[in-house]
Amino acid sequence: MQNAPIVKLGLVAVSRSCFSKSLSTNRRNQTYEYCVKNKTDIYNCPVLVENENDAMEALKDIKNNECNALVVFLGNFGPETPETILAQRFDGPVMFVCSAEDSKEDLFDGRGDAYCGMLNASYNLGLRKIKAYIPDYPVGTPEEIADKIAKFVPIARVILGVKNLKIISFGPRPQDFLACNAPIKCLYDLGVEIQENSELDLLQAFEAHKDDPRIPDLVEDMKNDTCGCCYPEILPNLAQYELTLLDWANANKGASKYVAFTTKCWPAFESYFGFVPCYINGHLASKGYPVSCEVDIYGALTEYILALATEFTPALLDINNSVPKDLYDAYKSNAKDYNLDDMFMGFHCGNGSSCFLCKPEIKYHRIMKRDLEPDSEPNLTRGTMEGDLMASPVTLFRLQSTASSELRAYIAEGESLDIPTHSFGTIGVIAIPEMARFYRHVLIEKNFPHHAGVGFAHCGKILFEVMKLLGVTDIGFNRKKSDLYPTENPFSY
Repeated sequence: MQNAPIVKLGLVAVSRSCFSKSLSTNRRNQTYEYCVKNKTDIYNCPVLVENENDAMEALKDIKNNECNALVVFLGNFGPETPETILAQRFDGPVMFVCSAEDSKEDLFDGRGDAYCGMLNASYNLGLRKIKAYIPDYPVGTPEEIADKIAKFVPIARVILGVKNLKIISFGPRPQDFLACNAPIKCLYDLGVEIQENSELDLLQAFEAHKDDPRIPDLVEDMKNDTCGCCYPEILPNLAQYELTLLDWANANKGASKYVAFTTKCWPAFESYFGFVPCYINGHLASKGYPVSCEVDIYGALTEYILALATEFTPALLDINNSVPKDLYDAYKSNAKDYNLDDMFMGFHCGNGSSCFLCKPEIKYHRIMKRDLEPDSEPNLTRGTMEGDLMASPVTLFRLQSTASSELRAYIAEGESLDIPTHSFGTIGVIAIPEMARFYRHVLIEKNFPHHAGVGFAHCGKILFEVMKLLGVTDIGFNRKKSDLYPTENPFSY
């Protein structure tokens, strides 16, 4: 996966001085062996941490071995101060786990009491205001701990990506899309950099890429990316635009490691560039560089987080329209057990990637054409990627700043269904259990914008843990019918 961190874990065992060193060391080594079997990229740090000097030595060792995420392993009770200092001084995501006891035959000198030690570790983490990842049940055998560590990898990947991300934007947000306008202060709270540019900067860079020698090869790549292209003559312009953005990323990454984009596609873009940029948004997203529409800065961040969580191309779609009842009735068998009000159509004008579309085709922007070219063949409005979403598990996700600079998020798991939409654009029928209530009591109640991130996998557990580690406390989700929202009328049933 391009434009994304590769997680290398450091496994560090800690030991309370009144316990046998070999107890924690042996349990760490056994855990490491299971991690290797799981093909987890992890370094087995030989330094056993009993005191603060050990913590500094372990920190130096894991840094020398290029570890960017840390697993603190309580093989026995553990020393609460050194182990939390280690976490505090480490520059990266940290996980705490602890060992279960081995056998009823060895509960004298072989008892480790890590179950108790985790309580003291958590207390000290709180004292030092350290946000460490602790699994739902952090205790286990070496094999079980290795499985928990494997599940930490995508969480660590998202945290590392966010902390080293720069979002590059072009143009002010469109006047009639105030829903996407949010204060950028929270980006800095997360560690995300932002570079805001003019559309004129982008136009100047685009014109400088005219006749770029890389264009023909990229055009061939684009031809292989679609089932059909109604307008092959527009491909060189689209390739020129993609190269412009990629070169801008490389030249302006600066102190950051990773980049996401957000651009303004209307109302003036088409008149000066001569095409719509929609196809490139999806094409670059498939290469690991999400590009959100309508200068939706938090939409770009949302897409990037989904890409890291799923290791697959995400989409940014409008929570757009209801599903007609006759369409629901016509494909009732494909609707599974979902009710009509569990469904909606996720749509954008043509920003999808071929990897999640059925029969993807490059077409024209039907909505823009109504304004710009109502009485002629498509010209300025060519350049969308269209098709129905593939049937897949999905996660609906959004991270957003409020007007008062507070972070909110929502997470809901569901499916994109194998139901033809009979419509245009990048579009699909998405089903979320209890969507109607979620729509009213989370999306509307919490003032979320219409753009939703769509990840093509169930990754709610990963995202929920990531949000906690990033300090997001207001996390909405789709509740079961028996679980009322705080604003839901209890007398409605």
